[in-house]
Amino acid sequence: MKPLLSKATKPFIIYVLIVLMISIPIYYLVVNTVWESELDEHNKTVAEKTAYEFNLLKLSDAELQESIRLWNRIQPETNIESIPEGVSHTDSYFTIEKQKDFAGKHEIENYRCLKKTVYINNKPFLFTVQTNIEESQETIAVIAVTTVFFFIVIASGLLFINRKLSVSIWKPFRNTLEKLKKFNLNNHHQIEFEKTDTAEFEELHESLHKLIEHSVSVYKAQKEFTENASHELQTPLTIIKYKIDLLLQNESLTEEQYLIAEDINKALTRSSRINKNLLLLAKIGNSQFDNSEKIEFDILVNQSLEVFEEHFNQKNLTVHSSIYPKIEVLGNNGLCEILINNLLINAIRHTLPKGSISVRLTESFFEVSNSGTEKLNTDSLFKRFSRLSSDNNGSGLGLAIINEICRFQKWEINYTFENHHHIFSIKF
Repeated sequence: MKPLLSKATKPFIIYVLIVLMISIPIYYLVVNTVWESELDEHNKTVAEKTAYEFNLLKLSDAELQESIRLWNRIQPETNIESIPEGVSHTDSYFTIEKQKDFAGKHEIENYRCLKKTVYINNKPFLFTVQTNIEESQETIAVIAVTTVFFFIVIASGLLFINRKLSVSIWKPFRNTLEKLKKFNLNNHHQIEFEKTDTAEFEELHESLHKLIEHSVSVYKAQKEFTENASHELQTPLTIIKYKIDLLLQNESLTEEQYLIAEDINKALTRSSRINKNLLLLAKIGNSQFDNSEKIEFDILVNQSLEVFEEHFNQKNLTVHSSIYPKIEVLGNNGLCEILINNLLINAIRHTLPKGSISVRLTESFFEVSNSGTEKLNTDSLFKRFSRLSSDNNGSGLGLAIINEICRFQKWEINYTFENHHHIFSIKF
């Protein structure tokens, strides 16, 4: 999980880097083109000014030729040569590479050149001028490095300022988040959110207030219904069962009447059990249990194994147990006991006579496995009233209750089928 700040900052940095990578070559080309244009203008000015100065001297042809020869010797980067009259030369701009003759070592330099026709004493001359552009490339490189440097400074500054601002800007949100984490419906207390001058946070707080009020109202209604149902439904069921028990003890009943009463008694017993389990599911769903108790889980497992020992013997089941001592977990003691019992009852009910059951407990998981013939349908395994077999004695809510308890305790339950054994494993 990444914080919101990094998610917002990362695309920004990537975008700026992409723009920078694209801009550097474009920036180089633009600056280089401008620089070459300036050099061409400079060379053209040099050619025209030189021709203008020669014309001002009013030299004779012989003096002009001697002056041009001397000029070409002392100005190595320019050259003036006469061309036949009537031969036109268009101005040409180009770049060349040549070795620096006066350097002590072999060094190649770039020059921007111009060949232009000028007129001195009304005669055409081809004027060639060359300007070293090494300095321009160095200048462009310095500009590029400076640009990158300031980009790094700006990006670092933006990141620093963004992080500093986020601490103060997002502080109310973090405070709200912490209060929501600690909120418990059982307390029925409204959350007092921090007042801020940010419109979005105030809107969020207002929406949360309405949501919490509605949730508390619904929770109270559900809790009241659960408590009423627990009393109002269970009481008549108990009375009916008591009357049926009295009827079964009546010796004047015919065999047919006795069988009918026995069927009614079984149905009532099952209805009562389903009612209790549904109420338990409702209470778990409404978080009506405290799950902060420190529980000695190994003791609960051993106690349950002792309770079900008679059931193991009735089906002639082989039980293997590997229980680490002093295993403590945080949760609800009553729910943990129900979870263990339901897993063991499920294993007993769905294991054929002379089968085997294995119980394992470590610091990280609790596992119950039993022998079987084929894998169960995992799609409906933890659904309410799903049937794993043709046995009608169960309520069809055992695994659903186990799943809800694990969800409430924030544990993870998994089912696998390996080596002809159904394995239910709970990770703490």
